Amino acid sequence: MLSSGRPRIIALDVLRGFALCEILLANIQLMATGSSAVVVQPMGDWDPWLGLPVFSLLFGIGFALLLDSAESRVSRPRLVLLRRLGALLAIGLVHKLLWPGEILTHYAVVGMLVLLPSTWLPRWAMAGLAAALIPAALIFGGGGPLLIAGLFLLGSALVRYGVIEQIERSTRGPLLLGLVFAAGLASVLWVQAGMQTVADPISSLADLLLVGVYVCGLLVLLRTPVRPVLQFLFAPLGRMALTNYLAATLLVVVASHVLGLPIGQSLTAAYWTVGAILTAQWLLCTLWLRRYRQGPIEWLWRWATWVRRPPLSRARAS
Repeated sequence: MLSSGRPRIIALDVLRGFALCEILLANIQLMATGSSAVVVQPMGDWDPWLGLPVFSLLFGIGFALLLDSAESRVSRPRLVLLRRLGALLAIGLVHKLLWPGEILTHYAVVGMLVLLPSTWLPRWAMAGLAAALIPAALIFGGGGPLLIAGLFLLGSALVRYGVIEQIERSTRGPLLLGLVFAAGLASVLWVQAGMQTVADPISSLADLLLVGVYVCGLLVLLRTPVRPVLQFLFAPLGRMALTNYLAATLLVVVASHVLGLPIGQSLTAAYWTVGAILTAQWLLCTLWLRRYRQGPIEWLWRWATWVRRPPLSRARAS
């Protein structure tokens, strides 16, 4: 049996789907031009950096949850994790042919160098490393591998401290933490307003605090009557995030280079393309998941992870 029996954590699917939308909106012009430079400011005021922390945190969470599952099922659980990272690296290298700015290869390499070795550490050491790496990333460049590593470790530490188990049942925690993030963001913005030139670490700190406000705000809303709406809109996208991430790049390349849409030069064209892609992906995900357990790329990734073909059809799984 390949299923771990662990119920899905809907809040993580919603967060993943929300971050997927933000990343496409922020990066579509970069995808269309195939480089890190665009003719106009990418998507107006949208910062391509904002989606990275959410996905990095969720990747660390998913990695730790997989380790828990593997430890109860196989004698060498870290070999399962290594195969998973190796498969992700292969997927990322293929994806890089379409878009040099893709992030999967970075995730795979940082996962092998930092996340996998950290599984031998006690949870307090993992949390301590996260607390050191995240500020270091903000000071020495605002992002990149250091930030990814820190957020990977933070996500794993949250699992090992039992925080993720409570994420669907807690309102006070996300609310209080969100208020702390909001207060910190207001303070940083106040400092920025008094500076003639804004230093990169200050700007990156503001972005990271804003991400914290977003995440905590969504978690609080998921404890209100708005939950069914958020789940309806974002959970299907989040459950097939890897498939959607890869497919979006292909669709943008086709729209830009085959259909000739001026995505890299026109914000209007970029906005309409984002809307069309996300609408199509949401419809396809909703229909697909009625019949199948996971997205096609997620299924292949799981197959490579466990070296056994998992059931895809819901009917077969039943």
